[in-house]
Amino acid sequence: MSEAATTWPPPPGGTWIIDLDGVIWLTGQPIAGVEKAVAILRGAGVRVLFATNNSAPTRAELHRRMANCGLTTSDADLLSSADVVAGMLPAGTTALALADDGVREALRKHGIDVVEQGPADAVVVGWTRSFTFDTIAAAATAVRQGARLLGTNEDPTHPTPDGLLPGAGALLAAVATAAEATPEVAGKPHLPTADAIHARAHDVRAMVGDRPSTDGALAAQLGVPFALVLSGVTGPGGALGEPAPAVVAADLGVLVSQVAEAWTG
Repeated sequence: MSEAATTWPPPPGGTWIIDLDGVIWLTGQPIAGVEKAVAILRGAGVRVLFATNNSAPTRAELHRRMANCGLTTSDADLLSSADVVAGMLPAGTTALALADDGVREALRKHGIDVVEQGPADAVVVGWTRSFTFDTIAAAATAVRQGARLLGTNEDPTHPTPDGLLPGAGALLAAVATAAEATPEVAGKPHLPTADAIHARAHDVRAMVGDRPSTDGALAAQLGVPFALVLSGVTGPGGALGEPAPAVVAADLGVLVSQVAEAWTG
């Protein structure tokens, strides 16, 4: 790992990539201190790009959740795995979406026709509660008929205030097993998301997240330090996982306060 990927804190300016679930909020409810933390970063000339593997919310829902956390964002500030997976398909193709409205919205914005049953050019699997034996069977059948199998992400779990729920990775694994196929994956830490970040930000200096296997691995791929916060999937006292973070903090508020002291001290 390069020295740049382990040096903490980075200098002011540049772009920080910040995860949403488990870092900014838990099921849409703000984690204490995030409004002040983002304000401090922006005040130091840092551009904040929020990157989430959660493909379920629509753009409007994401903006409402951000506003509920006291944060003002534009579409350019938000990168969802739904955006990334939609960008992996050519306009004019068809997709069977085993996913919530965020994926369906992104597919349609990219000129992809969303169908309810196969045959289709692609099957896209994202986080959804509308997951049954019949939907798995329909998705697997479409893949067997020649559809590409794409997943928004491989996260096995999804953090909530009441603990961990099954994540999109668990659903994707069921479809992949039934179809006997290897999926293409869009979200962190995979190359499609890294490419999407590079297309939006040319001076990335840090990645903040709660899951080393995705956020940490993406930081390594981007060549920037990984800041692990313990407000989501990885909790206090738990194993930190790999790759090792450059720094660990209780939450984003604590992390940014420490960085601000280093910048001004």
